Amino acid sequence: MTKGPIRRQLVGQRTLEGGGFPVRRPFPVPGCDQVDPFLLLDEMGPKHWRPGEAIGAPEHPHRGFETITYLLSGSMVHEDSTGTCAHLAPGGVQWMTAGSGVIHSELPSPDFHESGGLLHGFQLWVNLPKSKKMLPARYQGMTSEEIPTLEGPGYTLRVIGGEILGLRSPVRTEIPITYAHLSLGSMGRLKLPLPADQPTHLYPFQGQVTIEGHMVEEGTFVSLEALQAAEITAGSDGLECLILAAKPLHEPMVRYGPFVMNSRHELIAAIEDYQAGRLTDVHPP
Repeated sequence: MTKGPIRRQLVGQRTLEGGGFPVRRPFPVPGCDQVDPFLLLDEMGPKHWRPGEAIGAPEHPHRGFETITYLLSGSMVHEDSTGTCAHLAPGGVQWMTAGSGVIHSELPSPDFHESGGLLHGFQLWVNLPKSKKMLPARYQGMTSEEIPTLEGPGYTLRVIGGEILGLRSPVRTEIPITYAHLSLGSMGRLKLPLPADQPTHLYPFQGQVTIEGHMVEEGTFVSLEALQAAEITAGSDGLECLILAAKPLHEPMVRYGPFVMNSRHELIAAIEDYQAGRLTDVHPP
């Protein structure tokens, strides 16, 4: 029997996050605490907020990993303890390396909060290796126009991080990673080359997808077998799909809420640093 292209499937679960905004979360879920090195993937919304009701994630800490927000629609404001204050517009990306510690907030922009509208986007958490967990915090932002984009017959590919099909994102990543957004028209098809040393995952968030003849429902995160390339085919309603790839860290991982470290001792230290008000003061020797 020929082996199929799909190694694992995780169906996104609906839950509430931050100040209470709805998300669809493929992981972490019971039985799967990470897809190494990816710690969390949240699809924010889509949610249509009425005027004055939009909510986000108030001020909170992080240590030991990176958070990447990719906004499809809506408008948000990011503020953090490095002094960064940035506006995130539709199609934009913010790539925050929490490293040794950062405190930040992601809230609807004042205009969006006042007018209301559709909010839809993603937050991805990427673990850092032990050697980089205590890097100084850093923020990188890209507008929609700055994201490398390739348009072909029936498809559009946006490269948020890493490189694919000859396009490279300007974002500096701490580990080799590929993060892209693929759009296919009705019954569109693309032969997608896969990184040789990075396990590849797909998340179709709008529309069904057929991968090498195997159909996957919307909202299902799939990990692919080691292939040189995969034929991706959209259904009759078209396809919107995230592409993620990275080499696993294969390191011990201990997490508690917004802190992700390699040992219980390091985790307790992170919590104590935050409680003592020194989380953002800690830097590597």
